[in-house]
Amino acid sequence: MAVHQHTNGTVGRHLPSLRRHRSSAASEAAVSARTRTRTARAYAFATARLLMGFVFLWAFLDKTFGLGYATPSGKGWIDGGSPTVGFLGHVSVGPMESTFHSWAGAAWADWLFMLGLLGIGLALTAGVALRLSALAGTVMMALMWVAEWPPAQHLSDGSPSMSTNPFVDYHLIYAVLLVALAAASAGDTLGLGRLWARLPVVRDHGWLR
Repeated sequence: MAVHQHTNGTVGRHLPSLRRHRSSAASEAAVSARTRTRTARAYAFATARLLMGFVFLWAFLDKTFGLGYATPSGKGWIDGGSPTVGFLGHVSVGPMESTFHSWAGAAWADWLFMLGLLGIGLALTAGVALRLSALAGTVMMALMWVAEWPPAQHLSDGSPSMSTNPFVDYHLIYAVLLVALAAASAGDTLGLGRLWARLPVVRDHGWLR
């Protein structure tokens, strides 16, 4: 009988320890899972950031040097060509059609467009100034969306516009992605975002972040 009581006492003393061990293990597993999820999310945003950076940088390089993709060889900016004539000069639909025609080929439009492509591309690639990049990129994408005017089913001459969606196109998706990258601080992973954030001028002016 005494042995039986001693055995019960021993079990009673060890059960709470076992429960605490299981609870601790479960808590550690949950923390580890959350950490892996955050890491995967950070790398996913960083990858999207780098890809978007390449989109802008490639557009700048192709239009500057005429690499033979969107800009034919010999028609680059350094060859005397205009980066905006090809796109704005051929706008044929939408409420700003005549306005875009008047902007096409203007020196100020060429410089603003090219500096925007270069600045946004470099910032995204480096992972710095993502809020400024999101603002500038959203404005650029909005203007390009208006230039293509997806809601129209027909162009000004009556021919089909070939629009596949009355609202959503890649310009809108790019703009939303730029905002998401800034909101997620996507430059902190595979980029210089953390170093940039520690600069005194950036700490004092959050909009530079």
